[in-house]
Amino acid sequence: MATWSAPGKVFLFGEHAVVYGKPGVAMAIKPRVFVTVRKSRNPTRAKSPYINECFNMLGVRGSVYVHSQLQSSSGLGSSAAVTVATLSAINDEFDIGHTREEIAEMAFAVEKKVQNGRASPTDTYVSTNGGMVLITGNSKRRLPPQSLHIVVGNTMVPHSTSKMVELVGDLQKKHPEIANPILDAIGAVTLSALHNINNPKELGRCMDMNNALLEALGVGHPTSSKLILAARASGAYGAKITGAGGGGCIIALCPRRAKNRVAGAIEACEGRAIITTIDTDGVRKEKHD
Repeated sequence: MATWSAPGKVFLFGEHAVVYGKPGVAMAIKPRVFVTVRKSRNPTRAKSPYINECFNMLGVRGSVYVHSQLQSSSGLGSSAAVTVATLSAINDEFDIGHTREEIAEMAFAVEKKVQNGRASPTDTYVSTNGGMVLITGNSKRRLPPQSLHIVVGNTMVPHSTSKMVELVGDLQKKHPEIANPILDAIGAVTLSALHNINNPKELGRCMDMNNALLEALGVGHPTSSKLILAARASGAYGAKITGAGGGGCIIALCPRRAKNRVAGAIEACEGRAIITTIDTDGVRKEKHD
């Protein structure tokens, strides 16, 4: 029996614009998905196309148990985390010998297949390696870890990443003269944020600007806006949509002393709050009692 876990992720800056080659910053967060795999003659499986594809890819059969601290369809990379943890647990239980790098590549291939070619390698890379990552085009670079105090606000409104990506794609095709400058501006905000990574107030301002630009692209949602405004009003340095938008989650960057107050404000708006910070481990083996 082998149990492995992998973290979720948030986009700090640059979602949607990364699809068009602009820079973006993603960060692994503490909530995790735990997957236990056991060799078994009569395998039992969780009902997940991601898990089934992991077993198909590695050509083995076994039983699986999943425990997730991440809500699915919330934009926190839960499918990437379950895929990375499952591949790692199978790899360990069946003594296959794949490296961490190979696990990340296989996890991306699994997501791509299940999501009909629409997956991004960012989620699986961040979930495998942890930390903070700068994405530019096809290149990914780990940044020095920062201890940012983040409150995630889940709107509890399910969303479709592919629909939101399509929506921005349609805008870009029909009105390139409007969409392209917005995407350029998101890229500029990401670079400004990188220059101010040690200045939380300035970082918060960059988040607010990034959010306004995402709203201009049409990926906002009334519930997201409500949670963002509540977070700012209760002391956050800044707050924004994280991920594809159209529901899902928001993130608020907070002073340490304001975390609980911001979380309370999100909950008062009927969102679900998670107080978290950076995860630097990535995928890891869990000990059995």
